[in-house]
Amino acid sequence: MSQARRPSRLFKNISAKLASLPMVLTALVVFLGGTLWTVLYSFTDSKLLPRLRFVGLDQYERLWATERWLVSIQNLAIYGLLSLVFSFVIGFLLAALLDQKIRFESAFRTIFLYPFALSFIVTGLVWQWILNPDFGVQQIVRDLGWTSFTFDPLYDADIVIYGVLFAGLWQGTGLIMCLMLAGLRGIDEDIWKAARVDGIPMWKTYLFIVIPMMRPVFITTLVIVMSGIVRVYDLVVAQTGGGPGIASEVPAKYVYEFMFRAQNLGQGFAASTMMLLSVAIVLIPWAYFEFGGKKHG
Repeated sequence: MSQARRPSRLFKNISAKLASLPMVLTALVVFLGGTLWTVLYSFTDSKLLPRLRFVGLDQYERLWATERWLVSIQNLAIYGLLSLVFSFVIGFLLAALLDQKIRFESAFRTIFLYPFALSFIVTGLVWQWILNPDFGVQQIVRDLGWTSFTFDPLYDADIVIYGVLFAGLWQGTGLIMCLMLAGLRGIDEDIWKAARVDGIPMWKTYLFIVIPMMRPVFITTLVIVMSGIVRVYDLVVAQTGGGPGIASEVPAKYVYEFMFRAQNLGQGFAASTMMLLSVAIVLIPWAYFEFGGKKHG
């Protein structure tokens, strides 16, 4: 009898492939299709309704000549860079402290992670109250006797984005702490024992041994944080509404305003495409290091 033919690779794990088919179709039709549709119509002069009347790069030229968009990009750069640095540093330090097997660790984890359970709208409203000069931090300090104390970042156009940053760090740092703590708990205990036997200071163990071993955790956290930074919208709306004036505008709010209020879909699509480009700048290096780097390594 002739040897039975092996089944085609196409039919291997057929049940798993069929189960994932709805998600694959959703990704192709909704996400990829919607992305291509947005990019296509960003080259048109669509207003209230989309229409295929191409105007080339006019929408992009108008976009980068608009002060509101330039302010939003500047705010996103400041917010994003500081949020990235401080959330990583604070999150890692908190994780390192909790990794020392302290008492009431579960309670501390819950306290630090709790703000992440709140929506950005709730977080924005809470911090709007905290930073309000009439009954927030400024008024509390003045009631204690320091009558000249001034702290009203949400009402100062020069520093309003830093007021938004406070709220963002308060909400997001707990998640970073949990991710870092999971990475630290994955480090082999023998590495710590060997470092102690060799007399290596703890800070050097973290800096030169532990942190390099946590590279996958750092890359994954980086992608999560940066994708959230690019999409920041409701926190700004709840805290400042984009004010004073346009001082706290961000790209996501710019897109919303032009697509749903100004009824200028073409301009909104162009801004959305630029946001998509910024996300791609983050995801492509991540994909390379995670998948391409393994093939070459």
